[in-house]
Order: sequence, then C-alpha cells, then structure tokens
Amino acid sequence: MKLTAYSYMKKAAVLLFCMVVLGSGTCIAKKYIEGDTPDESIPVGDLKTERKKAWESYKKSRAASAKSEIDRGYITYGDATMRFTVRNLGGKSTAGVPLYIALHGGGSSDTPDLNNEQWRQMQSYYVGNLTEGIYIAVRGVRDTWDTHFNPESYPLYDRLIEDCILVFGIDPNKVYLEGFSAGGDGVYAVAPRMADRFAAANMSSGHPNNVSFINMRNLPIQLQTGEFDTAYNRNTETVHYDDILNALAQSYDGYEHRTLVHHNMGHNYNDWTNKPVAVMTSPQAWRDEGSRANKKVNPFPPDYMRQFTREPLPELVLWDLSTRADRRSVESFYYLKASKNVTEGIVAVQYIPGQNDIYIDTADLNGDFSILLNEDMIDFSRPVTFHIGDKTVSLRFKTSRELLKKTTAERGDPSYQFEASVSYSDLMSR
Repeated sequence: MKLTAYSYMKKAAVLLFCMVVLGSGTCIAKKYIEGDTPDESIPVGDLKTERKKAWESYKKSRAASAKSEIDRGYITYGDATMRFTVRNLGGKSTAGVPLYIALHGGGSSDTPDLNNEQWRQMQSYYVGNLTEGIYIAVRGVRDTWDTHFNPESYPLYDRLIEDCILVFGIDPNKVYLEGFSAGGDGVYAVAPRMADRFAAANMSSGHPNNVSFINMRNLPIQLQTGEFDTAYNRNTETVHYDDILNALAQSYDGYEHRTLVHHNMGHNYNDWTNKPVAVMTSPQAWRDEGSRANKKVNPFPPDYMRQFTREPLPELVLWDLSTRADRRSVESFYYLKASKNVTEGIVAVQYIPGQNDIYIDTADLNGDFSILLNEDMIDFSRPVTFHIGDKTVSLRFKTSRELLKKTTAERGDPSYQFEASVSYSDLMSR
C-alpha cells in the first residue's frame, strides 16, 4: 500500500473518533543529507561494523551504572523513585530472553500500605505459568490515582528497559507490558506513549481515561474486563476501545488486538491462569444486545503477548503527537523524531523496503519532525525518493558518525541506531 494525502485525509472521521486534538506551526530540525557535512561520513560498506562499534562503546559507558541500578532495586528521576523487584526465571535460549514488566493495582491512598500490598501481590501474580525470562514488578512512583503514569514514570520505564538490555541481555524486541486495575490504567497510558518500546501489552480491569490509540498500530494489545465491573464504566469502556481498535484496523491495517469480557465476573477474575475461562463470544453483542453467549479461552497475558515480537522499523508508522510523555528525554518514536514542544497533529510515514521510496502524510502539526534512516530501511548508495502529496523530492544521504552515536545513546536499543536524518521542513522547502 502506498500512501497519499487523500488516503489519509479521508480517514478524518476515524481520527476524530479517537479524540485527537490538532494544531499548526513549524520549526527547523537538523539534517544529514548530501551537501551537509556535520561530521565524518561512514562508508556504506562499513555501516554494520560502525553500528556494532557504537553499540559496544555505549554498553561499556553504561554497564556499571545499569548493574548498580538493577542490584539496588530502584531508579530515581528528580524527586521520584521507581522501586522494582526482579525475578530471573532462566530459560535463556537463542530465541532471546523476554522481559515482562508488571504493574500492580491500588492507586490513590493516604498511606503507602495499599500500594505496597498490591505490589507484593504483583511480584508473583503472573509468574506461576512462566518458565523463562525476566519478570519485573514495578512499584508505582506515588500513591496517587495515576501511580504508574506520573510524569516521571515514563523516563523511568525507559531507564529500566535500557538497564535490562545491558544487565540481563534481554531481547529488546521481546519486552512485554501487563497490569491489573490501577496497573491496567497504567498500561492504557504507557503503551501508546511508548509503543516503540514494547512487543505487546495486556490491560486488565483498567480505565482508558480517553487516551488516543492511534500510536498503537504496531503494538498488539489484549484488553480484559469483568462483565459486572461497572465502576467508572470499566466494562463498557473496554468494549468501546475494542471498537476504536477495530475501526483503526479497518482503516490502516495493523492494530492487532483481542478483547475479553469475563462472563459473570466483576473487577476481579482469573487472568493469572492459563486454564480456559468463560468470556463473552462477542463483546459488542454483550454490550448492545445483552447477549451472554460465551466461550472458553486462555486469558493468561504472557501467553497472548509472547506470540508477538516487536518490529522496531515497521513499514508504516502513525504518530499522534498529542499522545507523548513530556518528561522523557527520548524524543523519537520508531524512526521519527520531534522536539518536545511538538505536541499536536498526526504524522504518517511509510517506507517501501528495497525501493528507496518514503511516503509522508501529516495533519495539522504544530512543529517540525525528522525521519531517521539506517541501512535496514534504505540503500544509502542510491537516492531516496520522498512522496508528500503531489510533491516528490529525491535526495542522496551522507551517513553521520555523530548521529549514529547520538541515536545509540538516546534509547539504548541496538535496533534504533541511525546514520542519517532529514526534516520535514527541509523536504517541503525543496
């Protein structure tokens, strides 16, 4: 599928359905294209070797601090502290070590007792049927309703994942997020804002709080609720988000998901087991027609999630810039990047593997963004053609050691190393 401005703008009803707020404006981003010489270029034949060198240098610089943070069981950001427990379940194989990050229930509390007890429960809640990997139970940073998504939480999740890559050698393409109750709230908030970090997610008994799911095109998610979990309309809100994902999937493909409404259950149900449980055959028929027809399925979050491996460089990325975390130092999303002050609008970018063609569409941005490139996406020995509506721009790129080092350090993830970049404003000016 090749993108055109029309193909995206005709989906406006879907975007509005997902409650996106749009704006306008521009700014300028740095670029690495032929004619610019910000630093020494890397010969095309040396790109893989230079990426490996940059990664090894990064690992050496961070190894001691990463081990210290994992060993002590907490990470800090300003005055916020994220505590966590680690269970190494072993089972290391050539397939790569998975990481499961689990978020406890609880939330707002006058004392830490409630959340501490819920945290203790989560330390084993999803472990019983796991046979391999690293299982980390995170303690919410504050005893507030948004305990797992206080503003400081997001950079702490970044740091935790980066540390686990270095200390445990986990596969960054097998990082999974799961949570129950207040932890489900956390999954709703964190998953779309950090979709490029995870391979899949599971939300149990949480509330979405009107979050946009446009960023979830490449992140599979399982949504779970109890039939009688009427507090805050958690049950019907879960099905509403199934509607949203269905509409997005119909319009743009992707948006893999499964929604389970647990039959005859309230806020609590057995999502911790891999034994079949009764769920509604059709969430929509249950909500709209009162149908209680049900079937048996395995609800266990890790069994659903580990079907999926992250594609760090998906051919098509949709980025709702109103759904970001402003405390993160990371300004990138997959292979797109925008400064923190760009907080409105939608970007859609698709590259065609093997063809050196990139299609771009935007809706009412309030700033500029850049496209990051590496040799897994394009052939640097040939021009790259950008298609923006009826406009076509062909460019040859120079690779940059400076950019390679910066992008390696930004996310601490070997899949997100880039050697060239171009800004949207630069493309539009040509």
